Amino acid sequence: QVQLVESGGGLVQPGGSLRLSCAASGFSSDEYVIGWFRQAPGKEREAVSCFGHEGYTFYANSVKGRFTISRDNAKNTLYLQMNSLKPEDTATYYCATTLGTGVWCANYHAMKYWGKGTLVTVSS
Repeated sequence: QVQLVESGGGLVQPGGSLRLSCAASGFSSDEYVIGWFRQAPGKEREAVSCFGHEGYTFYANSVKGRFTISRDNAKNTLYLQMNSLKPEDTATYYCATTLGTGVWCANYHAMKYWGKGTLVTVSS
């Protein structure tokens, strides 16, 4: 059973930085996509950044140049470095994944496994 556990959220001032982590376990295949999604109160869940197949990496336009996704395969951990944070980045951030091929990693409807989320609040 795939399990995802996020950490690293918190309260930060505008312009500040945070690094989110997602510890993953239980993968039965090397064919999967994985990424970060977020949901602000009253808004639809959206893709932030993700790793797809064959080296594909996605960033939402709103975070390009500010956020960086990375992973440490030895530690089975996914990261999201968030710099120059803005109040509009306030949301619960989720790590999500699905196994198999032919999936666009930014399609949150296609993600089968989700973590419980970590809250990021950007406020002065």
